[in-house]
Amino acid sequence: MGRVDIKQLTKRYNEGSKEEVVAVKDLDLTIEDGEFLVLVGPSGCGKSTTLRCLAGLEIPTGGSIELDGEDVTDNRPKERGVAMVFQNYALYPHMTVRENMRFGLKITTDLSGAELDEKVEWAADLLDITELLDKKPKELSGGQQQRVALGRAIVRDPAIFLMDEPLSNLDAKLRTQMRTELQQLQDDLDVTTIYVTHDQTEAMTMGDRIAVLDKGELQQAGTPLECYHEPANKFVAGFIGSPSMNFLDVTYRNGRLEADAFTYEITPEIERALENAPTELSLGVRPGDIQLADPAVENAIPATVEVVEPMGEVSQLYLDIGGSSYTASVSGELRIDSDQRLHVVFPPDRIHLFDRRTGRAVKNRESIDENETLDSHLVTPE
Repeated sequence: MGRVDIKQLTKRYNEGSKEEVVAVKDLDLTIEDGEFLVLVGPSGCGKSTTLRCLAGLEIPTGGSIELDGEDVTDNRPKERGVAMVFQNYALYPHMTVRENMRFGLKITTDLSGAELDEKVEWAADLLDITELLDKKPKELSGGQQQRVALGRAIVRDPAIFLMDEPLSNLDAKLRTQMRTELQQLQDDLDVTTIYVTHDQTEAMTMGDRIAVLDKGELQQAGTPLECYHEPANKFVAGFIGSPSMNFLDVTYRNGRLEADAFTYEITPEIERALENAPTELSLGVRPGDIQLADPAVENAIPATVEVVEPMGEVSQLYLDIGGSSYTASVSGELRIDSDQRLHVVFPPDRIHLFDRRTGRAVKNRESIDENETLDSHLVTPE
């Protein structure tokens, strides 16, 4: 079993002094047994501090941590049944891979040498590193060292895996490969995993759920698609998704959203959503939802292309709208030049609206059709 309950977790440094820093503030979060949860957020948001509190490497200032209903807030690391994989791998350079993988077990268990070797060889086979067991870390590539670090955690047969940005030192191609391998590994082992990253692509592709942190506070916890399509606030909307969501300041007045550069006529559905909303809003629209339009189309907005970034399948357009720059993703087959003038529209079913003062979501894009199936997208014979 590996259920984790984090209750009102708070961690302060230099408490009571002028230099006091609140790294984590009143964090409430439950991770179910076997779940893969990703803690994501910018540098300094408190995600690594949270992980270190879970591991027992930091003692919380307030709140509690329960593992399968047992309060382990003050327990030593070896008493928690957790295994941690660090960003820098933390391999002992003078030891072979075999010795690195069995070292933790050797000092924390009473297993015999034969039993230790059996566990190491099982983990090595699982990670496809059997041929590396007699090599030392300096002889290994970054990806191989990462597998050894994972193997050292796996042999402990923990109730919970804790991973602190384990892929950040790998090149882009290997990082993509290791993401897939980690997902398959976690699925095979069915072990509760809490994974820390600042890379929202990792968060979106790896986690059953993601928890978005900012300035030590939880902003939203949900599935990757929930956080992408239904962000709780402007911070989550801007952090999740690449390229980031565009935001434009608008005022809700007389059934319209008014900006310096345009007026946006809203639909009855949007009007109902704004019935009790403030008038000062931020309109959010993702780059991929912006459409090129004929000037005669309702809500067409004039724009000037500043920069075109061809990416192959898509091109990123940096558009000047009313003196500010925004991003649109369009088909890579289109020939568009810098300084070209064109018009764009923001489809009403794809826009988000946020309270400009608090950042709270007032209206998110219309929900995805949950009844839509793969069959509806298959190419069929004529």
